[in-house]
Amino acid sequence: MSTIELNTSITDAEWEVMRVVWANDLVTSRTVISVLKEKMNWTESTIKTILGRLVEKGVLNTEQEGRKFIYTANIVEKEAVRDYAEDIFNRICNKKVGNVIGSIIENHVLSFDDIDRLEKILEIKKSFAVEEVDCNCPERQCECHLHHH
Repeated sequence: MSTIELNTSITDAEWEVMRVVWANDLVTSRTVISVLKEKMNWTESTIKTILGRLVEKGVLNTEQEGRKFIYTANIVEKEAVRDYAEDIFNRICNKKVGNVIGSIIENHVLSFDDIDRLEKILEIKKSFAVEEVDCNCPERQCECHLHHH
């Protein structure tokens, strides 16, 4: 499976469908419908439309088995989430990345294993840390230009 190099983005509604597919590997439209009808209060036709869009985008594969449609993901969840996060960080000034990561950590429940993993990552990152992160924005796209000399 590949990442979302298919030159496509996944909408919030499509993420909901993909989460069901990722959780079940092989999933029928009936399963997706039952999960999301309850969770999102969507109609069957809305869910089928979203499934169809994901197939058109190449994010999902579909095979027909009798009267059932079986869906599988063309992208791995971990890679899709990583690409999504990378896209978010590409939209902000490099100088703000640390604050955003800090906010994410502060505002979410983490397990002891999560915290241990983060501490190990940070310990490794310390050896490559810089005194100050360079701004990656064109002048006047962020506030950093106010502090340039």
